[in-house]
Amino acid sequence: MTAEECTRRERVRLEAAEWIEEGATDREVATRFRVTRMSANRWRRALAAGGRPVLASKGPGESRCGLRPAQLDELRVLDAGSAAWGWADQC
Repeated sequence: MTAEECTRRERVRLEAAEWIEEGATDREVATRFRVTRMSANRWRRALAAGGRPVLASKGPGESRCGLRPAQLDELRVLDAGSAAWGWADQC
């Protein structure tokens, strides 16, 4: 997700928090913000547990590679292709 998307989603959650605080049901929040009732309920529980700061964006997600160094080395060998290892073609 880009920083813009994170910011937009945070605005939606915070606006939904206003509705929740005013007494809107999960169904009303879900309909208004075009999310699932499960998301609306998750926001409600997060708001109750930690307030608005909990609904703030934590920035774009970061995925880390789960491969071991030896596995990464194998991928580099494969990426070089068979021609790099003396074969006449890439078959």
